[in-house]
Amino acid sequence: MNWQELILSVRHRLSAVKTEDVMRDLRILAAHVIEVDASRMTLHMHDDVSANQRELFEALVGGRSAHMPISKLIKRRLFWGREFSVDFDVLDPRADTETLIAACLELEPKSNVLDLGTGSGAIGLTLAAEWPRANVLCTDISEGALTIARQNMNQIGVADTVRFQVSDWFDKVIGTYDLIVSNPPYISLDEWQTLDLEVQFDPKIALTDNGDGLSAYRIIAAQAGAYLEKGGHLIVEIGHQQGRAVRALFDSAGFTQVKCLPDMAGRDRVVSGLWSGEHALAVQNYRGFSRV
Repeated sequence: MNWQELILSVRHRLSAVKTEDVMRDLRILAAHVIEVDASRMTLHMHDDVSANQRELFEALVGGRSAHMPISKLIKRRLFWGREFSVDFDVLDPRADTETLIAACLELEPKSNVLDLGTGSGAIGLTLAAEWPRANVLCTDISEGALTIARQNMNQIGVADTVRFQVSDWFDKVIGTYDLIVSNPPYISLDEWQTLDLEVQFDPKIALTDNGDGLSAYRIIAAQAGAYLEKGGHLIVEIGHQQGRAVRALFDSAGFTQVKCLPDMAGRDRVVSGLWSGEHALAVQNYRGFSRV
């Protein structure tokens, strides 16, 4: 049996899967098995399939039929033109998050960047690659996520400028930065229970705060000023219905030039603000510490 025959024989198994193109999914999985780029799979459709290849391919098809995303099956995802390793400990980097990268790159290159809740490292490592002179600190509460982020750091080649820290938001962070970025869990618990099955293969902790979806923004907006240089920026990804609420949190925390940016579909996706430093004392007193 060749690959074309095998792929045609199993395509019915993905009939219930939400996908734009079943055959494309199957070609990607087949290409993963024979270790070629998916764009070249058409050149191998008439190659014979070995017993081991068929066993692995059918296992992957089984995972896909259970609604597991392609990225989790092949353990990689393309983001801003670079390939990132992913697993069940990290959120898949998605095209929506590229809106945040685009917003950052509209600024002048930054010297010190803090990426809160880095996950796979997609945001912080991309900025490190785009701004080679920037020092980037990537934090996450998950050791498993940081393991994947370190792997991606080495793959992308930014080890000289990137550091990692296990931290619950700002708890273990020291120093000041001219840019703080984050894609925090912004899905409410009620909404999380209705998500597509594919999304629920991401870690729950990266998706929902088990509340109203705004708790991370309350912490980040309230405390970020203690870690920002005067004139520094805070830029976060948001859910498409959270623009007004997150902008209000930025305003209340003392940020200026607060704005909401749309994604490619025209939905609210990123909120950014400038730290003027005028509320610095109030922010320091928020948790009873001095800025270090």
